[in-house]
Amino acid sequence: MTRRHVVVMLTTSYPRFPGDTIGTFMDPIAKGLAARGHEVHVVLPWHPQLARGPVEDGVRFHPFRYAPHPALNVFGYAGSLRADVQLRGSAYLAAPLALAASWFAARRVAREAGATILHGHWLIPSGAVVAAATRALPTVVSLHGSDVFLAERHGFARRAARAALGRIDWLTACSDDLRERAIALGADAARAETIPYGVDVDRFRPDAGVRAAGRKALCAGPEDRVLFTAGRFVRKKGFEYLIDAFGRIAPRWPTLRLVIGGGGDLDAELRERARERGVGARVLFPGVLAQDAVAAHLAAADIAVVPSVHDEAGNVDGLPNTVLEALASGTPLVATRVGGIPSVVEDGRTGWLVPERDADALAAALERLLSDPGERAGIGASARADAVTRRTWATVAERFEQVYDRAACRAEERHGTV
Repeated sequence: MTRRHVVVMLTTSYPRFPGDTIGTFMDPIAKGLAARGHEVHVVLPWHPQLARGPVEDGVRFHPFRYAPHPALNVFGYAGSLRADVQLRGSAYLAAPLALAASWFAARRVAREAGATILHGHWLIPSGAVVAAATRALPTVVSLHGSDVFLAERHGFARRAARAALGRIDWLTACSDDLRERAIALGADAARAETIPYGVDVDRFRPDAGVRAAGRKALCAGPEDRVLFTAGRFVRKKGFEYLIDAFGRIAPRWPTLRLVIGGGGDLDAELRERARERGVGARVLFPGVLAQDAVAAHLAAADIAVVPSVHDEAGNVDGLPNTVLEALASGTPLVATRVGGIPSVVEDGRTGWLVPERDADALAAALERLLSDPGERAGIGASARADAVTRRTWATVAERFEQVYDRAACRAEERHGTV
C-alpha cells in the first residue's frame, strides 16, 4: 500500500518561469507527485527571474535568499559553472552563504510542513545538505549529471558526496552510467536505482499544423530538409561535431539546413566553426528556445540530433531532455552512445546511435536517414509509440512514489521501529 508523503525537495535548479529551459525535468517530477496525492514543497535559491508560486498545481515553493550583494546571485540555475566544466570565481564566494541558507531553509520547511521525506536533487550540493539536515527523516537523493562529475573531480566535493552517500536512505539516477559512477563513489548498490526522465507526450507530439507553421517560419519547402538540436552551448553537448558532420553532407543536400537552439559560453565559437566549414549561412542559431518553441521546432524538423560527448574533463549529460522530446515528437533521432541515451533509445528501432566525437559516423547516419523517407517514418512512429507507453512523467512519478516508500522503510529499520 503506497503511503501519502509530505515531500520537501531541495534543489539548486528549477524552471524559473513557465517555459524556462533551466532544470525542465524538475517541474514535472514535483507536479507529477502532487498529482498523485502527495504534498510537495520545493526549496530553491532565490533568483531575479524566479516567478514561481507560492502554489502551482499542488506544489508549494519556498525560495531562500543568500546573497548580500546582487553580483553573488550565481548559485544554481546553471550559473555556477563556466561551460559546465569549471566553477566560476563568484561561485566560490557565494557557495558558503547559499549552503548555509539552504540547510536552514530545508530544516525550517520540513519542520513547518511536517515532512515525511527529504529529497535532494543533485548530489552536490543539495544531496549533501539533505544528508546533513537530519537523521530523523527518510532521505532520498537524485543524480542528474554535473553533480557526480564535480564529486569525481574535486576533493572537497568528493568527500562531501561520500559522506552523503553513506547517510541517505535511497539514491536515484537518471541513467545507469550515473548510478554506476555513484556506486564507485560509495553508494550502496542495493539502495540505488535508475529512473530515466519522462516527457510530456501532449506537448511533444507529431502535429501536421505545427509542422507546417514551423517549416514556413524556416522558409523550408516540402522538399527541403531540416536538422534540429537544442541545448546549452557547452562542450558536453558536442555541437561542434554536428557542425562538422553537417559540413560533410551539406554539398550533397543543397537545401538542407541545421537549426541549433540554445545559448551559452561557446556561442561565438560555434558560429565561427560553421563559417569555417563553409556552412555559416545554412546553420541557424535562433537563441534559447522555450519548451513550446522546442516542440514546434521538433515537429518541423526531419531529423533530430543529440551529439552528446564526454568533454575534455570527463563530464557528460545524464540524459538530455531533447532525446525524450524527439522520441515523443515522432521525429527520427540520431544520437551518440553516451550517458543515459542508450537506456531510452533502441538502436535501429527508435533511433540511430553512433560513437561520440565521430563526425564521420554522425554524417553517415544522417545521410542514411535523409536518403530514406520510409525509414524516417518507421523510426519516428516506433519512437512515438515507445514514448507514449513507457516514457511519460506519470510513470516517473509512480516510480519516485515507490522510492519514497522504500526510503521510509529503510529509515524505520535505522530507527529500529520495524
